[in-house]
Amino acid sequence: MLKALVVDDHTLVREVLMQTLQQLDKDVVCKGARNVDEALALLECEHYDLMLLDLLLPGVNGVVFLDTLRARYPDLPALVVSALDDPDTMARAMRHGAAGFVPKACSREELLKALRTVMTGVVCLPWQLHEDSSGGHSLAERYGITPGQMRVLGLLSHGKTNREIAERLGLSEGTVRIHVSAILRALKVSNRSQAMLLANRRKPEC
Repeated sequence: MLKALVVDDHTLVREVLMQTLQQLDKDVVCKGARNVDEALALLECEHYDLMLLDLLLPGVNGVVFLDTLRARYPDLPALVVSALDDPDTMARAMRHGAAGFVPKACSREELLKALRTVMTGVVCLPWQLHEDSSGGHSLAERYGITPGQMRVLGLLSHGKTNREIAERLGLSEGTVRIHVSAILRALKVSNRSQAMLLANRRKPEC
């Protein structure tokens, strides 16, 4: 039996993640927590095999919580599932002990694949942190793309519209359009489809 804990302050997101976990195995038992205090209370009462963790938690930031987990529960793998998916945030989470990182913009299939990878003991690195095979640099480093633009590109690469990207990141559509234009110039492509293809070609397998 696999026991998993989902820590996310949004009820709908938490429930969707718990439903996805049920697809891993028929014997999966899931519990949810809205914040760090609830998560720690559950961890003190029983053993868990896996945690799914959001970074934007009320009270205590998820990255800070990763330090607590590593100190108190070093054998508990924590897969970060976050809307903040720029390379700096991803790298910071990994440095603080995350077992993997999956953007909330990913598909259910991608999440399941990441979960299976983490459960085998293998770290699931975000695609933005892998080196560009043609030059030894990340996509952001190779093309000079800012963290804010990488957030937009991450959602764009999943086929999100400007309005959807704006809603997800809390930006105006005008700001998103500016970011998209800058991304196209940086990548030296002429449209969103070409940018999506370029970004997705650089997504390695977990």
